Amino acid sequence: MRLSAGIAIGALLGTFIAAFWGRFPPLAGLGWSDRNLFFHVPMWFSMYALMGLSFFWSARYLIKPDPEADCKAREAAKVAMFFGVLGLVTGILWSRVTWAEALPDTDPQAWWGWDPKQTFALIALLMYGAYFVLRQNLANEALRARLASVYGIIATILIFPLTFLLPRYLGGLHPGAEGTPAFRPEDISLPHRLTFYTSAIGFIALGVWLWQAQVKLAILAHRLATNTASCGTNA
Repeated sequence: MRLSAGIAIGALLGTFIAAFWGRFPPLAGLGWSDRNLFFHVPMWFSMYALMGLSFFWSARYLIKPDPEADCKAREAAKVAMFFGVLGLVTGILWSRVTWAEALPDTDPQAWWGWDPKQTFALIALLMYGAYFVLRQNLANEALRARLASVYGIIATILIFPLTFLLPRYLGGLHPGAEGTPAFRPEDISLPHRLTFYTSAIGFIALGVWLWQAQVKLAILAHRLATNTASCGTNA
């Protein structure tokens, strides 16, 4: 936990300093909004990493049922959703100033343009969020943990085609779609790239740190409630 905390603090501190006070070669059509690259995309990277952790512990539970494995999968899913929502919100704000700058704030199209990647990202988050609805509606702890593990694995697998394959096939305004810039050397400068990867490491470490803290809190709460050291399977 100390390692993830140290990496997160160091990397994100460097990212904030670079993002707000650093000088970068201008990117066409972005202006100062290019600094959102250091926050929006790494938040999604952190979401993917935490979904991977949830996938691992869900599979671990199905192989060998253990309340603590289910707890770790659950807490990883919570942190993944947190970063997913942050990524979606920062994406909406970014699209507002890059795709719809000429539209008034009262126009819904200014905030949501139904770009394929943006839309599929929302669908993916809603689908993944159903994991928590499932947990809330099953009283039997063993059944809840087993079904949640299966659903969590399926939802994680579907995230990849929804947020990566389908948007690339359909195209659109979002960088990374067919015919638009992504992370090729000619798309962003070396200072952008170095700051971006530093931020990605920092946000992933922050996600792991939050997950570790969440697990510890869940263990403590369960211990206080039942006088055991288990994490438990409470939703």
